[in-house]
Amino acid sequence: MKLVILSTIAFLFSIQIEAQNTQTEVKTKTTTVKDSDGTHKTVKTEVIKKDQKIVLGDEKVGTKNIPTVDSPVEVTKITKITNPDGTTRTVDVDRSSYYESNGKIYKLDLDASGYIITQGEMKALLRKTSTNSYIFRSGNRTAIGYFDTDGNLVVEFYDDKLDIVNIEKYVVVKKQ
Repeated sequence: MKLVILSTIAFLFSIQIEAQNTQTEVKTKTTTVKDSDGTHKTVKTEVIKKDQKIVLGDEKVGTKNIPTVDSPVEVTKITKITNPDGTTRTVDVDRSSYYESNGKIYKLDLDASGYIITQGEMKALLRKTSTNSYIFRSGNRTAIGYFDTDGNLVVEFYDDKLDIVNIEKYVVVKKQ
């Protein structure tokens, strides 16, 4: 019996307890659009979770307190879009922002199936493909787009008359 009690006490003291500081922030944005088909509501929920492990420093001789040491904060951001039809999709990286190209400012926003780009009356759609690129559709123009390592939108248009690819770059101006 003594052996069981001593083994249990030894086991409990050998367990390393790891403390963690967790902070969760939830932002919800509801967009309601009224048109001839009725009212459509899209809900964008952003969950930002910040985790920081509490790490103890070296024990100082002659004191009872052990100081904590700064450790990195791990930030996880998950964006979920609930469409008017009730379907939900998760977005890995929300690229919603303002972009500049040829002296004009464009606004990129999440919509039910991807992104929508607006500049005045001009509207374009971005739809994600399986190859981590986007189909860009504006009026009668269709192109392929992608985000570079700096977060800029690069769109490649094919000109069939000249048999060349024209590249338009939309530089990120301001994060939303």
